[in-house]
Amino acid sequence: MNFWRSLVGKLWLTIICLVAVVLITLGLFLLPYIDSNFANSGAIKRLFMYTCMIGFSLTTFFALFLFTKITQPLQQVIEAANNIRRGEYGTRLKLVTSDEIGQLATSFNHMAEDLDENIRSLNHEKGHLSSVLRSMSDAVITFDIDGHIILTNPHGRTLLEAWSDLKWDQESDSELFLEREDQGDVPLPLQPLFQSTILRGGDQRSNVHVRQGVWSVHMAPLYADNDIRGAVAVLRDVTEEVRLEKMRRDFVANVSHEIRTPLSMMQGYSEALLDGMASSPEESSELIQVIHDESLRMGRLVKDLLDLARMEAGHTDMMKARINMDEFLERIYRKFAVRAKEREIHLQYSKMSPQLFLKAADEDKLEQVLTNLLDNAFRHTPTGKSIVITGGEMELEGRRYIEITIADEGYGIPPEDLPFIFERFYKADKARLRGESGGTGLGLAIVKNIVESHHGHISASSKLGEGSSFTLRLPVEKL
Repeated sequence: MNFWRSLVGKLWLTIICLVAVVLITLGLFLLPYIDSNFANSGAIKRLFMYTCMIGFSLTTFFALFLFTKITQPLQQVIEAANNIRRGEYGTRLKLVTSDEIGQLATSFNHMAEDLDENIRSLNHEKGHLSSVLRSMSDAVITFDIDGHIILTNPHGRTLLEAWSDLKWDQESDSELFLEREDQGDVPLPLQPLFQSTILRGGDQRSNVHVRQGVWSVHMAPLYADNDIRGAVAVLRDVTEEVRLEKMRRDFVANVSHEIRTPLSMMQGYSEALLDGMASSPEESSELIQVIHDESLRMGRLVKDLLDLARMEAGHTDMMKARINMDEFLERIYRKFAVRAKEREIHLQYSKMSPQLFLKAADEDKLEQVLTNLLDNAFRHTPTGKSIVITGGEMELEGRRYIEITIADEGYGIPPEDLPFIFERFYKADKARLRGESGGTGLGLAIVKNIVESHHGHISASSKLGEGSSFTLRLPVEKL
C-alpha cells in the first residue's frame, strides 16, 4: 500500500494507464481494419495482442527502472535532511550527476556546510559567553518578561540559593510596583528594580541591603524588535566598600575633632597670654605649661597617626630576631614598677612556663604593645588595686604560642563597647577620658596592627566594675 502512495508508484500507475489507453485506442481502430482487409485476421489479431502485451510489459518495466533511479537520490536527500534535523550537521550527499538532482545535491551540501559553520560559530560564541560569565566576580542574572530566569553565572546561582528563603518586609512607595503581581523567579530584593526596568525601560541602579550586606545592582532591559523581552541584572557585593567609606568618613571626623581640641586650647591660652590676662608669673607659667602639654598631645596624635598609616600600608620595617621573653617581661615589669609604687598599685609578674622564647619577633614593637596596654591599665586602675602580667606557653591546633595576659582591677569596659575597642579613636568612657592627657584613641589600634604583623592574635575581656584582661598570643615558630 505504501508503494502506491510513493512518487514511484504514482508515476508507474500513471504510465500503465496511459499505455493501456493507447493500446485500447489502437485496438479499437485497427481490429475492424484487419477484419476487412486480411483473410487470416485471427492470426494477425493474435500477433497484435502479443506485440501489445510485450510492449506494455517492456514500457512499464523501463518506466519503473527509470523512476527508481530518480527516487533513490531523493531518498538520500530526505535521509540527509533528517540527519541534519537530528543535529548531525556533518552529513553530506555523495551524488555526482549533471542533472537537476546533482544540482540539488550540490546546493544541499553547500547549505549543510554553511549551517554547520553557523552552528559551530554559535557554539563558540556560547562557550565564550559562558567563560566570560564564569570568570566574572559579579553575579549576573537574566530574566524574561515574566520574571523567569533565563541565564545566570555561578555567582548568580549562589546568590539565588542564598536569597531563596529570604523574608522581605520592605514596601515600595510607588503605585507603579503594584501593577504587576506575578514576578516569577525574581528574588524579593530585586522585584522593585525589575518592575521599574520592565515598565519604564532604561537602565536602573540601586543599592540593596540584605542580611547585613550591601549589594550594588545594575539592571538593564533586553530588547527584541524594539520591545522589552526581559532584563539582565549585575550584582556586586559592596559591603566592604561601604564599610571602608564609613570608616573613612569617621576617621576624618575623628581626626578633625581630636586635633581641634588641643588647637582650640592652645589658641585660647595663647590669646589669654597676649591679652595680658595672666596677673602673675605663676599664672603665665601655668598657661604656658598647658600650651606645652597640648602641643605634646597633638604631636603624639600625629605620630600615632603616621605609625598606624605605615602599619596598615605594610611599610613598617620589622627587625625580627630571637627574643628571650622571660627577660623581656622582667624588663617591662621593672619599667613600670616605679610608676606602680607612685600610684600605690600592686604590680605583679607571674611566669607560667620555665622558658619563654620567640624565634622571630621585633622587640621594640612588642615593647610598644605592652607599654600601651600597661599604660591603659594604670590609667583605668584606681589606687590600691592590682595589675598582673602573666607569661606562659600554650599549644593550639598543633602550633606553639607564647601567651601574655595583662589583667587589671580597674573600672572595666561596658559590654556594648568591648567589640569596638580596637578601632581607631574609639573610647569606651568618653566623659572620663576627655580630661585625661595621655590618650589619643589610637593606642589599641596600633597594638592590634603590631600583633597581627607578628601573625598573632589579641583579645579582650572585661566585667564592668571588676576589671579588664588583654590576652596576646604570639607564635613561637617563624611563619
